[in-house]
Amino acid sequence: MRLHRLSITAFGPFGATQEVDFDALSSAGLFLLHGPTGAGKTSVLDAVCFALYGAVPGARQSPGASLRSDHAPVDLPTEVQLELTVGGRRLEVTRSPAQPRPKKRGDGFTMEKAQSRLRGYDPERGWHALSKSHQEIGEELTQLIGMSRDQFCQVVLLPQGDFARFLRSDAEARGKLLGRLFDTRRFAAVEERLAELRRGAEARVTAADERILALAQRIAQAAGPAGAEATPIAARPGEAGLAEAVLEWAAIARSTARERLDIAHRVVAWAEDRQRGARHALDAVRELARLQQRYEETLLRSAALEERRPEHDRCQEELERARKADRVAPALELREEAERAYRAASDGLGRARALLSPELRDVGADRLAELERKFQQELYALDAAREAEERSARIDGERVRLNREAQADDELIREADAWLADWDTTRAALKGRVDASQEAATRAEQLAGLLAPARRRLDAAGRRDALATDVQQAEERLTGARGQELDARKSWLDLRERRLRGIAAELAAGLVAGEPCTVCGSADHPVPASPGDGHVDRATEERALAAQQSAEEARARAEQQLGLVRERHAAAETEARGDDASASSTVAELGELVDRLTGEHAEAHRLAAATNPAREALTAAEREHTERLEQRQEAHGRMSARTAAREALDGEQARLEEQIAAARGESPSVAAHAERLTRRVARLADAAEAVRTEQDAAQRRKEADDRLSDAAFRAGFDTPEAAAATLLDAAAQRDLQHRIDTWQAEAAAVADRRAERDAREAAEQPAAQPSAAQGEFEAAEWLLREASSALAAADERCGELTRLSRQAADEVRRLGPVRQEYERIARLAGLAAGTSADNERKMRLEAYVLAARLEQVAAAATARLQRMSSGRYTLVHSDARTGGRRAGLGLHVVDAWTGSERDTATLSGGETFFASLALALGLADVVTEEAGGVRLDTLFIDEGFGSLDDQTLDEVLDVLDSLRERDRSVGIVSHVADLRRRIPVRLEVVKERQGSSVRHRLA
Repeated sequence: MRLHRLSITAFGPFGATQEVDFDALSSAGLFLLHGPTGAGKTSVLDAVCFALYGAVPGARQSPGASLRSDHAPVDLPTEVQLELTVGGRRLEVTRSPAQPRPKKRGDGFTMEKAQSRLRGYDPERGWHALSKSHQEIGEELTQLIGMSRDQFCQVVLLPQGDFARFLRSDAEARGKLLGRLFDTRRFAAVEERLAELRRGAEARVTAADERILALAQRIAQAAGPAGAEATPIAARPGEAGLAEAVLEWAAIARSTARERLDIAHRVVAWAEDRQRGARHALDAVRELARLQQRYEETLLRSAALEERRPEHDRCQEELERARKADRVAPALELREEAERAYRAASDGLGRARALLSPELRDVGADRLAELERKFQQELYALDAAREAEERSARIDGERVRLNREAQADDELIREADAWLADWDTTRAALKGRVDASQEAATRAEQLAGLLAPARRRLDAAGRRDALATDVQQAEERLTGARGQELDARKSWLDLRERRLRGIAAELAAGLVAGEPCTVCGSADHPVPASPGDGHVDRATEERALAAQQSAEEARARAEQQLGLVRERHAAAETEARGDDASASSTVAELGELVDRLTGEHAEAHRLAAATNPAREALTAAEREHTERLEQRQEAHGRMSARTAAREALDGEQARLEEQIAAARGESPSVAAHAERLTRRVARLADAAEAVRTEQDAAQRRKEADDRLSDAAFRAGFDTPEAAAATLLDAAAQRDLQHRIDTWQAEAAAVADRRAERDAREAAEQPAAQPSAAQGEFEAAEWLLREASSALAAADERCGELTRLSRQAADEVRRLGPVRQEYERIARLAGLAAGTSADNERKMRLEAYVLAARLEQVAAAATARLQRMSSGRYTLVHSDARTGGRRAGLGLHVVDAWTGSERDTATLSGGETFFASLALALGLADVVTEEAGGVRLDTLFIDEGFGSLDDQTLDEVLDVLDSLRERDRSVGIVSHVADLRRRIPVRLEVVKERQGSSVRHRLA
């Protein structure tokens, strides 16, 4: 990587833009970056780091710090631009941090976001943009350089103070620095991963032990009293032997539980025998008591049965008489039905005769039928008369319709005559509206042509009045500019005259002893003129001349501005006059003109808008005129037709009236006469039918009486009324039969129970005592339940202990591989963490890797340290332990003069400097190889040279100068004055009030 050019703007102490040409500085191979303290030497290196990584070195990136220069103007943005070659590519990176900038609108500031730009150079295309993304640019540069920001700051910007502290620091501090440079986070991650695996495996072992202990607690609960006899488990989760102790303790609990189960079985067998004996005794006593009670109940039932015998005999006799009466029941029902039919027929005959005339109420059925046929024939003869009457009614309806149509046509003719009478006036008015609308349209076009120029004149008059004020102001500015020009010219001429009066002293100031005078040519200058009071030098005259020229330019600009304003004013005045060039109208007058024209144009436009409606109204009126003429003519034609139709209807109706009058007789109409005949026919027919029905019902009643008398005699009854009184319905008969059957069943049951031998023998024995037998049985039953409960509990306890013991054995088998894995991982984690007894030097894995890197760094640094120390010192790596600390990152120096090896902290100040410089250069070589062999053509070394004597300084500079053999350039950052004499190529940082600046000092 080689740096070519650096541009710094408003960054750190630099208030303006500063350019650093690294190509020119690197041409000599070794250059010096110097300047007073606080001038900004380190800020140049910060700018390089910011351009590459978007941030300054970590030690100077304090929270809340701003990279913007306090000396910079508010409108000058902070920016760093670096041109470099890396990975065979020429790049230009530009970065700007987040910074405030003035608002584009209004006062105050707004925060501008950070920006990044990356360009690449192509010989054919030149510079071209690559990216504007912070992330893409950072990834691209980091990949090309091959180093992180921390590595770059340690390898390219060699901070000697850090390496001096590195030499004096302990192993832990060295490990932090080397870890950042060589990125050994993956080895630390391996340590952490192994520790995490160890913790996880330990947690799994502990969890398994806790599950086994939980099972042991459940076994103790399940064992009950048997568990108290076993020895408690003393081991804790994670301790060896816990699983075996739990299994042994579970076996003891199971054995004790089985012994208690055998005892419970024997107790249950004894309780069952006792319960069976008590049960047999209780059953025998209960059976004796039952038989004795049964015999007593039989005696009571027999006595009650004898008391109900008379009632049983009465029910049996009543049931037999009712069954005889059942044979007469059909004849009784037939007689009742015939009686009901006769009464209904008599009632119907009475109602039918009441509707007849008095003379026909006592006639027979034949006479009534004959009269019915007679009136029916008269009814048939009225059909033609009824049709004639209906036609006459329709003729009346047609006459009403004709009258209504005649009235409508009369109204239509009167309305048409009235409308047609005003037709000429209406037509003339509509034509007048059309003509007025057309004239308004023409007037609107004329007014529109006048309104637009009037509005332009009004706008021009407004501009004219405004420009009149501008003309007056421009004239005043021109008058002021002319006055300032005269004053400036007068001042310049006065100063010029005064300078010419003292020109001799000005020429004398330029005389040099031994050189000829530019005026007289003499090499002797015996009495050179001296400046007098109020002498004016050339610079003062030139400033006055510049002021006079500036005033003259201001006057010219004022004249030009006045001319432009006058031209615009004249143009506005001409436009405001319009066609009338004789007089100039005011804005108020032109405004009144525009308002009047606007009103007239709006009114004309409103009238013109009615043209189409007026034409449509005229067309509609003409169409209506034609339609009304046609309607009036059609109405007259319909009136003539109706007169003829009315005459025909009158003749037809006269003929129909004669036919109707002959047919209706005394009735008001034929229909009324027909209805009267229809009612008479119906009454006669009903009466005849009622007579015949009454005669038939009387005959059937007589026949039913004969059958009833015969049935009662055959059933054994004297009269039908006696049979009817004895008759019972089915429910009453079933009730009697049920009472009879109940008495007989009870009599049979009592007879059967009185014949039982065992009940009779039991009654002869003493009274039974079942309560005592029941108490004995309950006591035996309680003992059996208690024994059974104890047996079930013991059996359940044995089963639960067997199941839990099996689970514990399964957990122990599963714990075996888990514990083996934990022991293996714990051994590896202890080795990696340096806590295992197998790790003799107590070195962590990351420290072991860093120790190998430190050996490489010490070997690379020794090659330069021997040259700087004239072969006296050699850096070696030490993995010895100091005190109780871990080993691995020790660094010693071997003194060839004494042959002793000692700690680097014992070196003097100067020895510490060149040892740290050698260590830094060696570290740069190792980190470069670690980063993939990226070539570093530009290095910076920061401070520390003031502690060296002249000889050692020469040797150190020789070593640095030897870096040019690889085409490298080294920049030394120092304020040591002796280095300015030894290094001719320098970059000086100058501290000024307006901000620092850089100056190139090239050989």
